[in-house]
Amino acid sequence: MARTLFCEYLKKEAEGLDFQLYPGELGKRIFDHISKQAWGEWMKKQTMLVNEKKLNMMNADHRKLLEQEMINFLFEGKEVHIEGYVPPAD
Repeated sequence: MARTLFCEYLKKEAEGLDFQLYPGELGKRIFDHISKQAWGEWMKKQTMLVNEKKLNMMNADHRKLLEQEMINFLFEGKEVHIEGYVPPAD
């Protein structure tokens, strides 16, 4: 049976992640408070950030930037800003 939780990003009950995807205390917080749907939304934003900003995951500063963007997006409701990106019109 799927695990449900109150997703801090979606602000509603949703299906939780199957296992902890990120290490440490932040990973536990994500597992306990972020849904599969919200994580999927973050993964799209993360891919855009890595590609557009040419982030190198071997670089500690780049990893730190990405982690801060993740916290801002998932827990603080801040949209990821990518220079020159215009979202498609609905």
